[in-house]
Amino acid sequence: MRKYLIAGNWKMNLDRAESVDLATQIIAKLPSPCPVEVSVIPTLVHLEAVKHVIGSNVQLGAQNVYFEKKGAFTGEVSVGMLRDMGVKYVLAGHSERRHILGETDEIVGKKAHAIVTEGLGLILCVGETLEQRQHFKTVEVVGRQLDAGLAHVAAASAESGHLVIAYEPVWAIGTGLTATPAQAQEVHAFIRTKLVEKYGQETAQNIRIQYGGSAKKANAADLLAQVDIDGLLIGGASLMADEFIGIVQAAIAGQPKH
Repeated sequence: MRKYLIAGNWKMNLDRAESVDLATQIIAKLPSPCPVEVSVIPTLVHLEAVKHVIGSNVQLGAQNVYFEKKGAFTGEVSVGMLRDMGVKYVLAGHSERRHILGETDEIVGKKAHAIVTEGLGLILCVGETLEQRQHFKTVEVVGRQLDAGLAHVAAASAESGHLVIAYEPVWAIGTGLTATPAQAQEVHAFIRTKLVEKYGQETAQNIRIQYGGSAKKANAADLLAQVDIDGLLIGGASLMADEFIGIVQAAIAGQPKH
């Protein structure tokens, strides 16, 4: 059974007090223990403050990392530094890093390798733009991003649960548009096929694939009901405690699925 992972990416939002308050509200409303896995991903400068609030019932995630262990890389943070702060999951390849900040497939692949090599959980984000979808290039783009991102991620990392894939259609992020459950499932099924090709059937069936892209409480249950959707990577909706908890509750109601 693949345990749902509901992760809230807070992006570049909230000050320290707001971050602590949001984390406190989430913790207060979560069942303990929680039957699904929950992670919050605050901005780097608030990781420490949030860590002291969430305890063991919620996993701490980081939005970004650099692939070198140390050195003259002003402004960057290593995987080891994040691990020391109690981080469990790290995003790599988020569309905003790719399309706004210019990260290439090669850079994403290096980050992915560094994350799993250092023993943290990788959430590898892949997804196409609206133009690419309209030109029927979804499979080509997502396939290329998977190949590059997983080029140096060994089967051992996938087998140990350190690998999560997040399909986030760029055209559905922050736009209010959402892929229909059928559209999302179609791409998730393709991703599962690619994982089978790389890691084999048994390992691929244990790798979780999240959906991200304007997911919210209202559509969470329908998305999570799809056979290959194993969680949600939440953006804007994760900044509202009641909305985020509503999504978690939808996941709880739908688990176990497999």
